[in-house]
Amino acid sequence: MTWVEVNAAPELIHTPPLRLKQKSADRTALNTDMYCLLKCSPLILAVAVCHGWLFGDFVGKQKELDEISLWPLPQKFQSSAVAFKLSPGSFQIVHAKQSSAGPSCSILVNAFRRYFEYMFGDLKKHEKSRKKVYDSDLAELQVWITSADPECDGYPSLQADESYELSVDEPSAVLKAANVWGALRGLETFSQLVYRDDYGANNINKTDISDFPRFAHRGILLDSSRHFLPLKVILANLEAMAMNKFNVFHWHIVDDPSFPYMSRTFPDLSQKGAYHPFTHVYTPSDVKMVIEFARMRGIRVIPEFDTPGHTQSWGNGIKNLLTPCYSGSSPSGTFGPVNPILNSSYDFMTQFFKEISTVFPDAYIHLGGDEVDFSCWKSNPDIKKFMVQQGFGTDYSKLESFYIQRLLDIVAATKKGYMVWQEVFDNGVKLKADTQIHVWKERPQYQDEMAKVTAAGFNALLSTPWYLNRISYGQDWVNIYKADPQNFTGVCVIHR
Repeated sequence: MTWVEVNAAPELIHTPPLRLKQKSADRTALNTDMYCLLKCSPLILAVAVCHGWLFGDFVGKQKELDEISLWPLPQKFQSSAVAFKLSPGSFQIVHAKQSSAGPSCSILVNAFRRYFEYMFGDLKKHEKSRKKVYDSDLAELQVWITSADPECDGYPSLQADESYELSVDEPSAVLKAANVWGALRGLETFSQLVYRDDYGANNINKTDISDFPRFAHRGILLDSSRHFLPLKVILANLEAMAMNKFNVFHWHIVDDPSFPYMSRTFPDLSQKGAYHPFTHVYTPSDVKMVIEFARMRGIRVIPEFDTPGHTQSWGNGIKNLLTPCYSGSSPSGTFGPVNPILNSSYDFMTQFFKEISTVFPDAYIHLGGDEVDFSCWKSNPDIKKFMVQQGFGTDYSKLESFYIQRLLDIVAATKKGYMVWQEVFDNGVKLKADTQIHVWKERPQYQDEMAKVTAAGFNALLSTPWYLNRISYGQDWVNIYKADPQNFTGVCVIHR
């Protein structure tokens, strides 16, 4: 698999599918590929999951697009030329009286402060002198959470309701959402509506919006193994994701080059597998910070621990985990994928994923399973013998499936769901019904793979069209815009 390689400097990359906008000097980030998740059956496509804001009702209406500053575009949007002034000295974001959330809801309290600063600058400066440079026509934004459980203490999930309604009119604007996740998206939209006129005053137009995502999974992937990313860069990316209403951080945290994840159970993994055991690792407190920072912005954190391939860095810290390669009848001194014939390999995976399941709260873990090089397995006499015993012949994809099946059983025992790259599905591994198959290959056409995966009743997670390192001459960004995750054979019914 060819991954997007991201430099560690926190610079803004202005790419069409994300349209990362800069509202203030510190709102910058790096970006990688995005992907969408669909679920289909042979006759009815039951869409679970991707980003409808990217493919809204405004496609082809250039005049409206030129006049609208919102990104992504809401499902329904109505605005007038009537404008209201907002004074940072008097405008407030508050809980509505009838809201089920209140001052104890840390997600909203944090968001109120954050979005006030996005719109008006440093909050502390305004608090020191509450001087009214001008009076507000709009006194407040009332945030009204309608569900009995606002989910203030929870984590976002695939089933999260991110819908909201926003009405901007004097004297108060009202943002209504079922829970905090929809409120976060609505606050982002409200902040985008605020603009400065020629005299430097903050304005917002009379507006009515009804919005919800077309899909429930909208992701960004970062690879922190090939290029170690400092914590501040990851947090900057999460900030940019929230600005664009992306809600899944796919953390490709380890791979062949390095193992920066610091495991409490197996400390040698990072001690011997990271680029540097102290400066280029993610400590338990770092991981906890990323997860909480993301939660405050309605973003899920899904780690990827890819096996049996892409594991060279794992072997530095765990003895006998990798397969010894042979040159003729003698060991060559090199190592291949995880050794699938040793019980010790599965004992390690059981303990390791037990830890991972407690560290990462999301219901899913990405288990990889792609690009397994069989050449080392083919050279090893013990594995050849095992192949004969199992009746696999010379079909090493069966050995891969043997390993993957045992790994999936191990992870399922932790009560976690899993995502896998498309090779796992292609090789016929027995999968749970809620497995998400990640489609990334260009050949054969990814639409054909999407059709096969969804026809089998599985969720399909698509990233093929949005790899930013696949550069061609000319205006290659046009294809990124044109790629619609539902562009494959099937009858589709969208639902939330």
